[in-house]
Amino acid sequence: MNVADIEQQVRAALYRVAPDLEYEPLDPDRRYRDQFEFDSMDFLHFAAELHRLTGVDVPEGDYRRIETLKGAVAYLQEKIPANPH
Repeated sequence: MNVADIEQQVRAALYRVAPDLEYEPLDPDRRYRDQFEFDSMDFLHFAAELHRLTGVDVPEGDYRRIETLKGAVAYLQEKIPANPH
C-alpha cells in the first residue's frame, strides 16, 4: 500500500465511525477530538475499523500515534508493507 492508499483507508475508517465528517475540512496535524465531536468511544470504534480495513492491530499503547490523520498514516505506513509494484 502506498501513502495515498493508506490515507484513503484512514479516512474511510474515520468516516465509517463519523459519517458526518466526510464533508468537513480535516487538519492532518490536529487530533480528531480537537477538531470534531469525537469522543473516546468514537476513537475505539475508529481503531477497530482501522484494524478491519487494514489488518493492522493497534494496541492501546499506540493509540496516541493514530490521534491525527498524519499520525495514523505514518503509523500504518510502518506496519503495512509497501506495494512492490
